[in-house]
Amino acid sequence: MDNQRLILLFALAAVLFLIYSAWMQDYGQPAQPQRVDAPAMIGETMPDTSIAQDVPRVTTTTEALTGAPTAPEILAAPAEQPIRVETDVFHLEISPRGATISAAWLNGYATVADRPEEPFQLFKPAPPNLFIAQSGLLGDVEGRLPTHEALFTATQTLYRLGPDDDQLEVELIWVSEEGVEVRKVFEFQRGSYLIRASQTITNASETPLVTRRYNQLQRTELYDPNESRFIHTFTGGVYYSPEDKYKKVDFDNMRKSPLDRAVMDGWIAMMQHYFLAAWIPPRGVQETFYTNVLADSRYIIGKYSPAVSVAPGATHVFADELFVGPKLQDQLASVAPGLELAVDYGWLTVIAQPIFWVLSKIYLLVGNWGWAIIVLTILIKLAFYKLSETSYKSMANMRQLAPRLQALKDRYGDDKQRLNQAMMEMYKTEKINPLGGCLPILIQIPVFIALYWVLLESVELRYAPFILWLDNLSAPDPYFILPLIMGVSMFVQMKLNPPPPDPIQAKIMMALPFVFTVFFAFFPSGLVLYWTVNNLLSIAQQWHITRTIEKEAAAAKRKR
Repeated sequence: MDNQRLILLFALAAVLFLIYSAWMQDYGQPAQPQRVDAPAMIGETMPDTSIAQDVPRVTTTTEALTGAPTAPEILAAPAEQPIRVETDVFHLEISPRGATISAAWLNGYATVADRPEEPFQLFKPAPPNLFIAQSGLLGDVEGRLPTHEALFTATQTLYRLGPDDDQLEVELIWVSEEGVEVRKVFEFQRGSYLIRASQTITNASETPLVTRRYNQLQRTELYDPNESRFIHTFTGGVYYSPEDKYKKVDFDNMRKSPLDRAVMDGWIAMMQHYFLAAWIPPRGVQETFYTNVLADSRYIIGKYSPAVSVAPGATHVFADELFVGPKLQDQLASVAPGLELAVDYGWLTVIAQPIFWVLSKIYLLVGNWGWAIIVLTILIKLAFYKLSETSYKSMANMRQLAPRLQALKDRYGDDKQRLNQAMMEMYKTEKINPLGGCLPILIQIPVFIALYWVLLESVELRYAPFILWLDNLSAPDPYFILPLIMGVSMFVQMKLNPPPPDPIQAKIMMALPFVFTVFFAFFPSGLVLYWTVNNLLSIAQQWHITRTIEKEAAAAKRKR
């Protein structure tokens, strides 16, 4: 009995410990705000930066570049009107300075749940939460090709995807004094967060151009006053390669050991909870992935291409793709290999992904994520019904032995050795395995943790309403009603279990419902909903099994 109770206690504690330690290992500590500035408004200009720091430094060869460009002096430019782009899924601002995507609002996602009319801003040109996408060209002669600090021009300042249009194209142009022309084109598709980006070089000069193309994402640490202090999510760089698969590069790693790696058929990204931006190069071309940290706590992850030579009168096109949007698994998987791993379910992804797939299919049938969680909980309970039945039968049999075990404890007192021997003899006589109820619980723990990741990491559940006062399954219950119901259900479940003979263990076990109630009061209500429904189903199953065994025991006594 003592061993069983201890293992059950450790199993419950292990769930909390694994959740907390795995999350903290993956995501680290919450970022501190850089400074408290007013939110970026439409038309806010990007701060001047130093090319000497921003532009990637490349290792050159005799047939490539002769050296990384140095920075010309960046003078205070007149007000640069951003170019606005509006599609059905987002609206953007493109700065003429480098044709940098400096601001992006996602139309289908609100900043906060109670203001659905205010779209979420992912890209922002100034701290706090600076986040921009830059691109440019590295040349063998300083100033001969435009970096992300060169000024581009466009024919208009507003581009809008019409109601009958499926595609929108935005073009910006840069021309040098010697006749080199660079056209940056961004192509948008209806219903898509994927942007096709290209840089076309036309060499009208009299000498060849040796150049590389680079793309990079730059951001500061995330400051989100709306995020729970008890749930920390990863903000930082990520890259994917066929060899390393999905690799995180947090801001501390960028400072300690900058990334410099040649990769083919990979991608780079900056991400935060629910959202990401990723540069995806063409397949079959080896690119160099790199990171950089600037003096004012700005972090960069980027990539640059091999050097190419553009002959006089020739044209060369660099093509890339940029994803800017939510972590929607069904879309990410079709954009690039491994991009769906941006929905980071941790080390239990192999279990979590099928769970989410089932959950999403249920949602398509019921049309509400809360009811989908309840149906999923029932399905998981049915899948583990036989394992749970074994566990509850063991507990019910132990409950029948509780008075006899207490008598043994009273008889042998503090003689632990003789007490354990007598208990083992009783288990052997009654053909009861005191550990029989523990293995089924331990087997289910990975499923519980995987579901935790699913409910916490899936953007589909962000601000999802349920019923009555539960209008946001991704946030804690504002009135703590659901955690209280969960605590009561856990208390009832404890009462159905056989009481431990050790008074200290009994007090610890009875304190667990209170501890879990306080703990879950700060968890997303979607997770608390799952745990509550699971407890209620367990109570029903355990009560039925316990009652059946008690009736069988009573009938056996009458026969004797």
